[in-house]
Amino acid sequence: MVIIHVMGGLGNQLYQYALYEKLKFLGKEVRLDLYAYRDAQGEEKEWRELELDRLEGVRYEICTAGERCRFLDNSMRFADRVRRRLTGRRDRTVREYAEYMPEIFEMDDVYLYGVWGCERYYTDMIPMLQKKIRFPGSTDLRNQRTIEAMAHENAVSIHIRRKDYLTVADGKRYMGICTEEYYDCAIKYISERVENPVFYIFSDDPAYAAAHFSGRNMHLVDWNTGRDSLHDMELMSHCRHNICANSTFSIWGARLNSNHDKLMLRPLRHDNYGAVDAQTVQENWPGWILIDAAGKIVA
Repeated sequence: MVIIHVMGGLGNQLYQYALYEKLKFLGKEVRLDLYAYRDAQGEEKEWRELELDRLEGVRYEICTAGERCRFLDNSMRFADRVRRRLTGRRDRTVREYAEYMPEIFEMDDVYLYGVWGCERYYTDMIPMLQKKIRFPGSTDLRNQRTIEAMAHENAVSIHIRRKDYLTVADGKRYMGICTEEYYDCAIKYISERVENPVFYIFSDDPAYAAAHFSGRNMHLVDWNTGRDSLHDMELMSHCRHNICANSTFSIWGARLNSNHDKLMLRPLRHDNYGAVDAQTVQENWPGWILIDAAGKIVA
């Protein structure tokens, strides 16, 4: 059995669900562990909502508390340490240490802890995931009207993520990646290749977005908030092309876009921690156009 720890917001949850489907496809017995959302206390408690259950077509098996404890036997109580020493039991957690770890597909009887966000894991699964992952109906008529308009346009999503990123180590981890130069380059790239593009702007900071992205062919989508935020991802998936932030949320909006001729643009880096090798990122993200913070296409 393989157990996958589920954590984070909707984008991360979709990655962990996608890995679940991939391992099932490979013939593994797989479970998702929802402990962080349902049973955890204190620092272990996930502050974001479990949203997988809100998506139609998404089905998965959940591990039991007993199965979880069988894999995560890391108690430091003296009696438990003695028992582990006598029985040879150990913590079977495998933690994500690199963007792409294909060795996980050969593992069994492990507990996988990580995001598992690399495109290479799922390239062959995208059509199936696009069919399975369906959004709940929206009560806001603006969403349906926007979807109808997008169907007759060369619609392009632009995602700007700011507010929550500014709170993570004062913005040191995530800010300074999707710069003005990044967006200028992305918009130019699209405009040179797409006839009459219509840009739809999605942001958790609509005031900033309105001040920096305006024009007759730009529309700010600012009504999906709180529990309705997942409809922004739905609208992104209805665009023909996608300009993503360093955010798993908009990456999934692009990935669920079923347009066969789509252009998917993303920043070279996801965060500011650690070195980035452009060639490796290109190998791990086939089909994506990568742009660095200086506004240059990575070739």
